[in-house]
Amino acid sequence: MKTYSEKLNVDYDSKRKVVTYKDLIIWQKAMCLVVAIYELTGKFPKTEIYELASQMKRCAISIPSNVAEGRRRSTTEDYHKFLVIAYGAGSELETQIEIVKRLPFGKNLDYIKVDSLLNEVMRMLNKITNRLRS
Repeated sequence: MKTYSEKLNVDYDSKRKVVTYKDLIIWQKAMCLVVAIYELTGKFPKTEIYELASQMKRCAISIPSNVAEGRRRSTTEDYHKFLVIAYGAGSELETQIEIVKRLPFGKNLDYIKVDSLLNEVMRMLNKITNRLRS
């Protein structure tokens, strides 16, 4: 059975040495996702700045924030809970992106970068939470 410190150092790539949350690939990718969401929402009409754009930014920011907070917690269970919260924020963001794609102003936007990063982050979160449970 793994010790807490061994489980805490779980990253998407288990061969990497993890010292702080900033060393986690999942945190780094989630930070890239935040930037991509800001770039995407910057192309929204002004009427959406305080509505959908704001909500999407909050969800995106929540992902690396919860990864960081969970990594700083003292138990594997706490870390797992925060990763599950991050996964939930990712699911919300996924839905909001789908909403934008269906709206008139969203039809001509480029989603390749955002979709790719979000899919990668969600896969990583899923893999890490599964490893923490084992």
